[in-house]
Amino acid sequence: MSRPRRSDVTRAAILVAARERFASDGYERATIRAIAADAAIDPAMVMRYYGNKEKLFAAAAEFDLRLPDLTVVPPAEIGSVLARHFVTRWENDETMMALLRAGVTNESAAERMRSIFASQLGPVAVTVCSDPDGAATRAGLVATQVLGFALCRYVLRLHPVVAMTEDEIVRWLGPTLQRYLTE
Repeated sequence: MSRPRRSDVTRAAILVAARERFASDGYERATIRAIAADAAIDPAMVMRYYGNKEKLFAAAAEFDLRLPDLTVVPPAEIGSVLARHFVTRWENDETMMALLRAGVTNESAAERMRSIFASQLGPVAVTVCSDPDGAATRAGLVATQVLGFALCRYVLRLHPVVAMTEDEIVRWLGPTLQRYLTE
């Protein structure tokens, strides 16, 4: 049985620290020096492994939307299931929050967000939408709702939206996501 190499452990510690720092400070305010301090290493090590802040962010922002298998969901419940899934993800995933915050001000982060949603949500839309030829457009519309909601609730912190319960969110977002995907 082989032990993990020290460089693998260091890289993992850097990514954990980077995810936490990007989530709390956003892309613009997070610094290599602060991330290195959080990982208890020299800032030169961060640069050695990742090159610059942009590349570190891209590595830290690798994540799976973990979309549910909508082909096993009753067709009339697809929007609600998807809305609940995204609310749960936003509530429990600091990487998604960091990427959202950074995507507002940084083109690389915005491109990463576009790529994640296109590559992961697009194929799901093809499997459930009533017009497979329009699946990319439909997936894009779903992304507008999910990302717009997250921006208002978690970044801008609009009071009425922040105060909503998960069930209320699903009741409001679910029908819109349903319409985008199945009508």
